[in-house]
Amino acid sequence: MQEKKKNIKRIILSRTDGIGDVILTLPMAFYLKKSFKEIEVLFIGKSYTRAIIEACKNIDRFIDWDELSKGGSAEIVDTIKNTAADSIIHVFPNRAIARAARRAGIAQRIGTSHRWFHHTTCNTLVHFSRKQSGLHESQLNFKLLQPLGIYTTPFLPEIAGMYGLDFSGYPLPLHRLGIDPHKPTLVIHPLSKGSSRDWGLDNWAKFIHILPEETYNIVITGSADEGETLRPLLTEPYSEKVIDTTGRLTLQELCSLISHADALVACSTGPLHIAAAAGRAALGLFPPMRPIHPGRWQPVGKNAGYLVKPITCNNCRKSDVCECIRSITPEEVLEKLLLMLTTADHRR
Repeated sequence: MQEKKKNIKRIILSRTDGIGDVILTLPMAFYLKKSFKEIEVLFIGKSYTRAIIEACKNIDRFIDWDELSKGGSAEIVDTIKNTAADSIIHVFPNRAIARAARRAGIAQRIGTSHRWFHHTTCNTLVHFSRKQSGLHESQLNFKLLQPLGIYTTPFLPEIAGMYGLDFSGYPLPLHRLGIDPHKPTLVIHPLSKGSSRDWGLDNWAKFIHILPEETYNIVITGSADEGETLRPLLTEPYSEKVIDTTGRLTLQELCSLISHADALVACSTGPLHIAAAAGRAALGLFPPMRPIHPGRWQPVGKNAGYLVKPITCNNCRKSDVCECIRSITPEEVLEKLLLMLTTADHRR
């Protein structure tokens, strides 16, 4: 379909959820910059995603929602009004932001019709279902550009080149963490904070056991709280084999570490998408359960891949443990990883 674009000078993308979600939204900014001359793209996001958004060359300004929301409703409205934005896209529905954007008088307020409060706060509704669609999350975001006259849905290999991320200015704490800069680095991020089904500590332990530590720096990442859960992987007999960075990295440092690593293995979580966007060998482990299956959430990057069992996962919906993702063997993960490292253009 031929694209007939509106005259937009300044636009706000609003996405106040997780790291992976934000990364998969950044290609929208690339396409906006490509489609409109001299457009400014602002991004409303959470504090903990700031390092991602500020590393994107296609975002002109970050608005910290956590800080902004500490003020009263009038202050929120004034801040949004003072952006002088022509349009706002509610990529992730947030009722407070939607109300403030309407009160601020932003001329075009775009949101999905599947949120009831958008019917009173948005004047441009887009009709589509994320859960029922066969498109990837990054592709679904492009549906929200249709009111701007952009009807393109890029293919995933195209999206791999649209992130616009540059982590080179962020600190790289190799010496502090005891990471040998002369050895290839493999980052393992075992937990997902509920964003996916976990592979299981027993599987991660077996995977670490079959990895040759003389070949790789084996780096375990996660928050301080996750470090407590991961304690069995961080103590003997694994403590001599792995480098524990749980609770020791800022997001800037994590992004820098991942972007300099040779590979990352994780379930569906933010660091997996950081690695994919940075062009690393990013291997994701997924259940075949909609809507958390790889068709919706696989890592998208020039050296990204995933493993999933071709089985039906419905019996796992009512269980905290997903036997479908757990049935992926450590040997299968290592085989896939080595193949990716062999074939990927993963070194800078």
